[in-house]
Amino acid sequence: MPAHFARLTYTRSVQRVQETYNGHRLTLPDAATPADPVVLGERERSFIAARDSFYLATVSETGWPHVQHRGGATGFLRVIDAHTLAFADYPGNRQYISVGNLQHSPRAALIMVDYNARRRLKVLAEIRVVDREVADFDLLDRLAVPHGQPFERVMVLDVHAFDWNCNQYISPRTGPSTTEETP
Repeated sequence: MPAHFARLTYTRSVQRVQETYNGHRLTLPDAATPADPVVLGERERSFIAARDSFYLATVSETGWPHVQHRGGATGFLRVIDAHTLAFADYPGNRQYISVGNLQHSPRAALIMVDYNARRRLKVLAEIRVVDREVADFDLLDRLAVPHGQPFERVMVLDVHAFDWNCNQYISPRTGPSTTEETP
């Protein structure tokens, strides 16, 4: 587990549970100090560029989590630099739960899954919500937002940590869905 991720997730409560179930606490890596920047390597960049969806988790003012699916063309989540991601946010169900939660707390988690390759990447980030009217044209060019697409805002993610998650229980997905759609 990368040092940044462990430092943010191995809280005292987590360490107590690790000790209860494992018989010992997992050791916090000391390879990086909190001031060291997170660097998305080529493996992470390639994986992110190949995704056409991810799950975005935010937390409300009441402390309850909210998980939202985000999808688009392959590569819609762009790597801007070694520690920044961004994507254009298009109109959805008009509930604005994720956007509202980010106004309260910019901290979020992303889970990206490649079911067929059985790989999963978790990202912890702070998200800046930038309305379309004030979005930087250079950023829009980097996001390759088609002219006239009705996006509402840009989400800019400052990555604080990432971790490649265990693939043990990822079931490959092939062929059409076998579930019926619900209204």
